[in-house]
Amino acid sequence: MNKCDLLFDFYELAQSNGFLNKGIDETVVWFDMLFRPSPDIGGFAVMAGVNQVTEYIKKLTFSEDDLQYLSSKGLDDSFIEYLRNFKFSCDIWAVPEGTPVFANEPVVKVRGPVIQAQLLETIILLSVNHQSLIATKANRIVRSAGGRAIIEFGSRRAHGIGAALGGARSAYIGGCCATTNVSAAKQYDIPLFGSMSHTWVQMFDSEYDAFCTFARQYPDDCILLIDTYDTMDKGLPNAIKAFNDVLLPMGKRPKGVRIDSGDLAYLSKKIRRVLNESGYPDCDIYAANSLDEYIIRDMLQNGARIDSFLVGERLITSASNPVMAGVYKLSAIEKNGEIIPKIKISENVAKITTPYPKLLWRLFDNETGKAIADVLTTEDEDLSDCKEYELFDPDYTWKRKTVTDFVARQLLVPIFKNGECVYEFPSASNIRSYCAEQIDTLWEEVIRFEYPHNYYVDLSQKLWTLKQNMIDECFSK
Repeated sequence: MNKCDLLFDFYELAQSNGFLNKGIDETVVWFDMLFRPSPDIGGFAVMAGVNQVTEYIKKLTFSEDDLQYLSSKGLDDSFIEYLRNFKFSCDIWAVPEGTPVFANEPVVKVRGPVIQAQLLETIILLSVNHQSLIATKANRIVRSAGGRAIIEFGSRRAHGIGAALGGARSAYIGGCCATTNVSAAKQYDIPLFGSMSHTWVQMFDSEYDAFCTFARQYPDDCILLIDTYDTMDKGLPNAIKAFNDVLLPMGKRPKGVRIDSGDLAYLSKKIRRVLNESGYPDCDIYAANSLDEYIIRDMLQNGARIDSFLVGERLITSASNPVMAGVYKLSAIEKNGEIIPKIKISENVAKITTPYPKLLWRLFDNETGKAIADVLTTEDEDLSDCKEYELFDPDYTWKRKTVTDFVARQLLVPIFKNGECVYEFPSASNIRSYCAEQIDTLWEEVIRFEYPHNYYVDLSQKLWTLKQNMIDECFSK
């Protein structure tokens, strides 16, 4: 893989060069990463990618070769020297991976010298955008399967090595039970899955010989691909014969049969009947063929008897929504001990940013355990002991609701403090379990695929007033 130390957009370096020349390179700034809207016009996204950001920052250095290259691009000698002595010292907070998150709330927050904070933009956006996108897509697919297993096997159609590895981890976080990617399984301790391809069957003189040989080789993990020639007239009968002739004498049971083509719902029903009649009701049916959440849902509604789905290209590329619209925006600067809020104004109201360093709170109903709303506050507001709170729509402020009997939890947790990593990442398995638990705190109306209920992300009165005053001031000039 290519060395990634220069993983920046050039304008980040060009601006930083200018900051140094202007003498404002040590000015402390605050940035937020947020996204809009949720992937697939869904109700939420699943947070992922923070691990990749962290690992990148830990290794961030500039070699002499890097510096020579940057010098050739017109950057000043003083800036090259700055990079030669680069030492990371920012504070970073992020929402833990696996947490459901919503549009227009800060999922990553950065505080530090402007050059350092600016140089993080690309790695934060590319990591969190991509991996949250895949984790979200995986979760949608997993939920469509109604408890049946979803196996990620999209590496061969991923958009590069990094997308395959990070995508496999993110898909697992989102709820997939295994991956076929050996490298990802090893790196992230993800369960590994694999059976055979059509090549195996074609390498033998007969399909039956291919099945028997595979069964002898892997008697405890025998899954046979039965659609190379003719699923019902050849593949399935040959598989059953191989089970009878090879596995039964060994005291073994087949793990499953797999189909990758044809009308999967129709075939699965016929296969299930034949397997049951042949004494193999415990033999699972695996299916693959450009699947996504909608196809899986429709097949199951049609009575498909599929036990496990192998999902590739439409998961690993999030084919229905291949881009997550995350942005990295300045929210404040510090000058003479004072925090000065910053705002980005737009004629598109949805693109007006929320200024000032913020806390992100999630309110949970004590009776149901369900999430009520998320609230953005200024850093000096504390909702942890709040017994009663008035929520209001930041766009339609007359819409108000007072909530009681709730607990408020801060979502942004420290990842780096003064440049040192202070967060210990859970295992991928634990993040996966945490993700499932957190999705369960959302009402069904929020997580449905079509026209989900709009989960509220509100501002505190103090933060809303600050933002509105800045908007009014901008348009009054």
